[in-house]
Amino acid sequence: FLSLLTNMAALRRSIACLNFLRSTAASVLNSRKPLRQRLVRFRDVTRTSLVSLSVGSGLSAVPFMQQVENLSHESLIRRASSMVTDSANTYLFQTTQALVDSITQYAKALHTLIALQRRYLASLGKLSTAEEDAIWQVIIGQRVEVGDRLDECNRFESNWINAVKLCEMAAEVAYNTGAEHASVTAKTNLQVAKVQVEEVRQISVDAERKLTETQAEEIQRMAEYAFIESGGDDVHEAYLRED
Repeated sequence: FLSLLTNMAALRRSIACLNFLRSTAASVLNSRKPLRQRLVRFRDVTRTSLVSLSVGSGLSAVPFMQQVENLSHESLIRRASSMVTDSANTYLFQTTQALVDSITQYAKALHTLIALQRRYLASLGKLSTAEEDAIWQVIIGQRVEVGDRLDECNRFESNWINAVKLCEMAAEVAYNTGAEHASVTAKTNLQVAKVQVEEVRQISVDAERKLTETQAEEIQRMAEYAFIESGGDDVHEAYLRED
């Protein structure tokens, strides 16, 4: 009886141990299952990415090779001439703006000088010596300003003339190489630049004409004023001799 009890106890312990091992193995397998699934999923995604990359690279390589094959000497020269034309247009634009601004400032300086000289003529004979000297100092300073502005115009005009010649050459080269659009654009920009410069030049020419007229009027008024001053002295001296 004792032996039977001992065997039954050993059997129960064996069954309990077996159940424990079975449950442990099941839990371990369940815990590893997502890992295996993730590994399988990662492997599938990797395959898909590699296949997509291979297919995409193959498809993109076809137009690239076609582009390389289309880069002939003529097309390269045509593109280079277009780039030269773009640079010439930029140079023409900058020099045109500089010349237009300098001529505008020159015309303003001329009008200021004209206003000063007319003010002096209007007050001729009404000013003291100190006031007359002060006005003349301002007029002389403005004349210097006019000269400086004119020098600036001549400097920018030289750059503008070079830009015009360069743009004309670039337009001709672009036309000869088959870049008709670049050639037409360059010629259009040339026409616009010439019109802008001509318009502002007309303003400066009008200002120079008015200055010349004012200076002629100044010479005449000064001569009349000097004649009046000298004539009055002669009359006064004759009157004293008669007395």
